Amino acid sequence: MDDSLKLTLIKILHTLIWVFFNMVIFYLLYAVLVNKIDLWVWICLGLIVLEGLILLIFKAVCPITLVARKYSDSQKHNFDIYLPNRLAKYNKHIYTTIVLIAVVILIYRLLTNP
Repeated sequence: MDDSLKLTLIKILHTLIWVFFNMVIFYLLYAVLVNKIDLWVWICLGLIVLEGLILLIFKAVCPITLVARKYSDSQKHNFDIYLPNRLAKYNKHIYTTIVLIAVVILIYRLLTNP
């Protein structure tokens, strides 16, 4: 298997994981907005914390990016994922903000619901 095929497979995997975490984050946001605090909210939070720990361990770099780096020397932010470069560049900022908003709403819901 040549390097370009390996990079393509890595990009597909990375993009699928990104889509999965979008579903996790937006379910969390939806659930707290409509006050549907259920088991899935806690599962979502657990997955987000796990992702955060992985990023912490790898010094804010996704381990998939590290693997992809072996097959590309591109300096673009989206060399390892099928996203627009601008979104790939600010991905962590955007989604961290959304998660923080969801967590603040969750805390509010937990404190104000009987």
